[in-house]
Amino acid sequence: MRLEGKTAIVTGAASGFGAGIARIFAREGATVMVADLNEETASGIAAEVGGVAIRTNVADGAEVKAMTQAAMDQWGRIDILVNNAGITHLPTPLEEVSEEEFDRVLAVNAKSVYLTAREIVPHMKAAGKGAILNIASTAGLSPRPRLNWYNASKGWMITATKTMAVELAPNQIRVNALCPVAGETPLLASFMGEDTPEIREKFLSTIPIGRFSTPEDMGEAAAFLCSDAASMVTGVAMEVDGGRCI
Repeated sequence: MRLEGKTAIVTGAASGFGAGIARIFAREGATVMVADLNEETASGIAAEVGGVAIRTNVADGAEVKAMTQAAMDQWGRIDILVNNAGITHLPTPLEEVSEEEFDRVLAVNAKSVYLTAREIVPHMKAAGKGAILNIASTAGLSPRPRLNWYNASKGWMITATKTMAVELAPNQIRVNALCPVAGETPLLASFMGEDTPEIREKFLSTIPIGRFSTPEDMGEAAAFLCSDAASMVTGVAMEVDGGRCI
């Protein structure tokens, strides 16, 4: 019960890594708000973990404000924030990615971190404690070609994590990141362009441990970083990647 008594908001928690994080947080004793654009699926995960669901577009300031207020109304505090919601563009030569795709990727992957910080950090400062976890990617550390602007958004997230950690440390707010390799999530086909046995084999050949990351892998790592067991850990971009970045 590493998170017993903690309250946590997990964005993009209706599927993939976010759902895995929500499940393991609940197993470890946390009360979880499942925030996602897909309200129906979010409600299913929330029912499963004994939490609460809320429809939220993390790139919209008004919706992030409403999500934060809902959590404060429900709990009176927010102990943990996991910025998991993320999207990508399809593998494309960098100059051929449309402006609309670029704006969407940066809004969901980068602007959302600013918006959640703007709303939630003041509550954590008032409490004198908190843990923020940003789900970045190995793409921000060891980028693959043809995913240029997605890679850049995750590199931004890693830099944001480190500067947030330095600034917020005096307030006893820890900020860390996870850097998963491609995983068994709804985004996998988008990363690969198409999901075929041949392309899967090519991707897996770059991961020394020989498999994709799973939602459970992310949940276990997230539970550690957001728990009191990691009370001296801040500003870390932890690779959960089976050796991909070595």
